[in-house]
Amino acid sequence: MPSVRIPTPLRRLTGEKDEVRVNAKNIEDLIQELEKQFPGIKERLCDETGNVRRFINLYVNNEDIRFLKGIETEINDSDVVSIVPAIAGGKV
Repeated sequence: MPSVRIPTPLRRLTGEKDEVRVNAKNIEDLIQELEKQFPGIKERLCDETGNVRRFINLYVNNEDIRFLKGIETEINDSDVVSIVPAIAGGKV
């Protein structure tokens, strides 16, 4: 099962786990499985149309899914998926 790295802001939904495993064949399945295990996580990852939110970056083995096949990006049991929220702010 692929491993999913959970960022600090989402860990309260995963019982403070920083990494979880889900049975999925692509990113879309992974998001659905995360929602089954951790209700409420999908709305933080996806917008109302089901697309990954602009400020959420998903990586499969350090490759941004936006440059792969998006939510249709296939994943294998040995893959590591990282959820990385974008960070903004600071002084100009």
